[in-house]
Amino acid sequence: MITTTDLLIELEQESQMTRRALERVPPSMLDWSPHEKSMTLGQLAMHVASLPGAIANLSQQPTFDVRTKIPRPGASSVDEILSTHDKSVTVAKTLLSQMDDDSLNVPWRMMNEDRELMAIPRGALLRSVMLNHWYHHRGQLTVYLRLTGTPVPAIYGASADEIPFAL
Repeated sequence: MITTTDLLIELEQESQMTRRALERVPPSMLDWSPHEKSMTLGQLAMHVASLPGAIANLSQQPTFDVRTKIPRPGASSVDEILSTHDKSVTVAKTLLSQMDDDSLNVPWRMMNEDRELMAIPRGALLRSVMLNHWYHHRGQLTVYLRLTGTPVPAIYGASADEIPFAL
């Protein structure tokens, strides 16, 4: 069973690696996109930066309606992205530290008006969307970095640009 302590430890570790990736975003390429259907680099970076706090906030609500518009703001600077990340992680840590382990078992529902699409425990929402979904988009961000010619940071080991454990 997952605990709030588990979530807080993982959030702390992963937020450091996420920040390293966000620090690499080239300021001159915030409007760049690899494809017309893709988010711009600035939008993706802001999405990655804001996810922990946004999902921690969402977990406090009993339901979410899928018809809700989710904003995809761009960024005006890398400083804005990093500030958003730091604030988002602080919000997530604060909300998680206020939860007890039993609250992770409270059902959370995804709805389409009155129709339930999914019901999962709050802890599963935090694990799958606040964390796993976050990692998915962070991986996407590292691909954007590679495509723009930006050195990719080591995250779970060496990247082609960085070998953190070389002797």
